[in-house]
Amino acid sequence: MIKKITVSDFKVSDILITMAEEFGVECEIENNEHCLRIPEKFGSGYMRTIEFDSGLGVIESDILLKKTFHFKLEKGVVHPIKFIFNRESKFIHLFSGKKEKHEINRLDNLIVSSNHINTHEFIIPADVPICIYSIEINRKVFEHKIEDFIEDMNEDLITLFRDVNGISEFYYKSQYSLDISKKIKEFSETELEGFMRSVFLEGKAQEILVLQLQQYLDDLNDPEKRKILRKATINSVFKAVEIIKSEIDSIENIDKLANRVGLNSKSLQLGFQTLYNSSVNDYIKNYRIEKAKELIENTALNITEITYQVGINSRSYFSKLFKEKYSITPKQYYSRVRGEKKSDTKNDNNQSA
Repeated sequence: MIKKITVSDFKVSDILITMAEEFGVECEIENNEHCLRIPEKFGSGYMRTIEFDSGLGVIESDILLKKTFHFKLEKGVVHPIKFIFNRESKFIHLFSGKKEKHEINRLDNLIVSSNHINTHEFIIPADVPICIYSIEINRKVFEHKIEDFIEDMNEDLITLFRDVNGISEFYYKSQYSLDISKKIKEFSETELEGFMRSVFLEGKAQEILVLQLQQYLDDLNDPEKRKILRKATINSVFKAVEIIKSEIDSIENIDKLANRVGLNSKSLQLGFQTLYNSSVNDYIKNYRIEKAKELIENTALNITEITYQVGINSRSYFSKLFKEKYSITPKQYYSRVRGEKKSDTKNDNNQSA
């Protein structure tokens, strides 16, 4: 069963106040923050809003609902521009009066604006964790700040921000970057209080806004020319690293590896360069030698067996790489480690005797 709720959408605090009325509870209010704790009857978790004098507000949701909720934003008001970042499970967005539904998956971000006819609707599913961070901008109040952001915008964005009467509809979806993810985490986890908290949170929200504007412009480039690394790409790079480590003896070429994690080879290379300051091949080569050193230290395998175990077919090439990294040949290191182990064993036997 789906529970439908019509929600006010002029100030971010209005959203929580009208939801609290529907849930039969009161919001917790402290300074410029409102907090709604979901009653056990409906689920668990919380929603929090923060408002700033600049016209910028933030909504954070970390909830688990017992039934699907369909939130419809009321008509007849100028809705804020919404910068929405989905940190967890999928939900649905649509414009009232239109059939098309937008699936908003984990790590997706939106820039959306409705008009007074086709307002926003959100369908939030039951029994899955929902974690959403949203920056909401009241364009009439924020208008005096717009000049601070002009250099980060193109004509479409400038038009969107200056549409103070909410006449035009706007929809953009992408996947947000690692930098944005880090800033959201810093925003959510700060332990500051009082005035310093308010200043910190507003500054962090503006950082996220600027990063999102930069990413929007970066998205206008061809995928191969984009400079900002999306979080989804980073997760794919981490998957590639897991494959490399688990299959080091038989790792495939870069094109096949990239295909397995859902990237093209250029995106995979960019990810490795950004995260590890290394090409994919150099990362594999370095890991092979580190793994070989570990096998010498912790197994009874001989040098030839270790060479094949790390996916190198030439013992002379393996010796060259090992010496370049550790300034000692694998044979010398092998002898040293084995000698130390024999010595330790002899000492243990003497002590036992």
